[in-house]
Amino acid sequence: MFSDDICFRYSLAVIFIISPLTIVALQFLTAPYGKHYRPGWGPSIPAPAAWFLMESPTLWLTLLLFPLGKNHSNPVAQILILPYLIHYFHRTVIYPLRIRLKNNGAGDTKTAAGFPVVIALIGFFFNLLNAYLQTRWVSHYADLDSGRWKFWLRFAGGLMVFVVGMAVNVGSDYALLGLKSVGGGKYKIPRGGCFELVSCPNYFGEILEWLGWTIMNWSWAGLGFLLYTCANLVPRAAANHRWYLQKFGEDYPKKRKAVIPFVF
Repeated sequence: MFSDDICFRYSLAVIFIISPLTIVALQFLTAPYGKHYRPGWGPSIPAPAAWFLMESPTLWLTLLLFPLGKNHSNPVAQILILPYLIHYFHRTVIYPLRIRLKNNGAGDTKTAAGFPVVIALIGFFFNLLNAYLQTRWVSHYADLDSGRWKFWLRFAGGLMVFVVGMAVNVGSDYALLGLKSVGGGKYKIPRGGCFELVSCPNYFGEILEWLGWTIMNWSWAGLGFLLYTCANLVPRAAANHRWYLQKFGEDYPKKRKAVIPFVF
């Protein structure tokens, strides 16, 4: 039997190993959901169900593991885990409901049902791994009793980055859903806000969130999550950017970057 310490270390190693592998894989393959949906990936399920399935471990596993850690009754640990839970409550529960409502209004049956089960399962197992790492770190391994002023300084700075990122992420996601609803299910060029800078501000916002999270908890677990987030979202943002350019041609704003304003 592996001890919890060995299990944590192996899981941490896994997230650092799969990040570069993900970057390489996504140079040759774009996950087939959303605007990149295509047949040939086995059975599909509606997008709201897929998002709920993929993201659910971040809630139930976190709530199961947190009480088992030595920090579980520490108010600092309880405050620290809150931003993580708030993000994933939105992503697991609220966002799928919004997708369902908007898809019903837009009549976009193709993309609503076009989420391959295999992709949802890959997301599920990653979130299982990551929820274990983030929760176990905060609830058990983090030293929250020494250097309190340093912790609160990092927490305040990281929380500001996290809140800005979540505002950009959620606002951009809902702007895209609203755009499809107005367009009757057809894609239109997103405009306004951070869309004037990048094609995928929702991804930029999520990267900011997990940068803030990494600053808040100041751990290898947080850094591993940030690196994987970039490995996953930056190539997809590049694919989305190319898709916009191909679909809209000369009408698409040429000064927009893919995901990082003024950079990439």
